Amino acid sequence: MPRHSERKYRAVTAVQRHLNRVMRRLPTHTLLETTGRTSGLPRRTPIGGRRVGDSFWLVSEFGERSQYVRNIKANPRVRVRIRGRWHDGTAHLLPDDDAVARLRSLPRMNSAAVRVVGAELLTVRVDLEE
Repeated sequence: MPRHSERKYRAVTAVQRHLNRVMRRLPTHTLLETTGRTSGLPRRTPIGGRRVGDSFWLVSEFGERSQYVRNIKANPRVRVRIRGRWHDGTAHLLPDDDAVARLRSLPRMNSAAVRVVGAELLTVRVDLEE
């Protein structure tokens, strides 16, 4: 990864670490819960995205470098909290999907933030169980 991208990654993740502590506590904020690949403990990450039918779509701003994506690769079973309600599901990483086009279909504020801070966009689809 080029030096500029590495610095950007470190700066954004440092800010996100602090911001995520607050965002996880908001009862209506969307969360993705993965299983820690080393610890086996639940890991909750505030995310933006959109539910479309029985799927939830999101775009990771740092692709496979994102910790939640690394956890998904180790165990694709996840939970997503949407409007305060938890849904079990299976996550799929979609590197062949056009992540920029996908962002256009997601909520504007989230999409803008991902485009600004993102370096290696990766689409993630979670197939939800009801």
